[in-house]
Amino acid sequence: MSMTNDFPLFLFPHSFFPLITTNNTLMYTYNYPRPAVTIDAILISNLNTVLLIERGREPYKGKWALPGGFIDMDEELVIACRRELEEETGLRVGELTQFRAYGGVNRDPRHRTISVVFYSFQDEESIPQAGDDAAKAQWFPLNQLPDLAFDHLQILEEFKSEFLK
Repeated sequence: MSMTNDFPLFLFPHSFFPLITTNNTLMYTYNYPRPAVTIDAILISNLNTVLLIERGREPYKGKWALPGGFIDMDEELVIACRRELEEETGLRVGELTQFRAYGGVNRDPRHRTISVVFYSFQDEESIPQAGDDAAKAQWFPLNQLPDLAFDHLQILEEFKSEFLK
């Protein structure tokens, strides 16, 4: 049997090529494009408001969005959500529950992006402090939302129809 640094070649289908690192771990390069993975957070207060950030960077600079961002390679999804919330709003939250994944082909003008959305119900409107790539962070009544970036209006509409009937 052919081996590559102690890994049998039959483990490697033709669609990707293994790279063996110096500590004998596998990394892969693929001959086809892959989507990026992000997380988004829905925080709903007891006043029926949602926490949004104003984007400080393109795409959609100046538009409002759910707090969120790209996951790090060594990060669990919920940990990425906690990190992005704290970076963009200064808030630390308790339990976060996974809602849905959104992967519309054109949801992000930069490239193909799949977002996993988490939510949390808050007892109060904690005072956010914008940071990282968020220019502002603010609570909005769910029935008076500003124009939203990406597919975040769709996400919130689906969330409201499922949880806030």
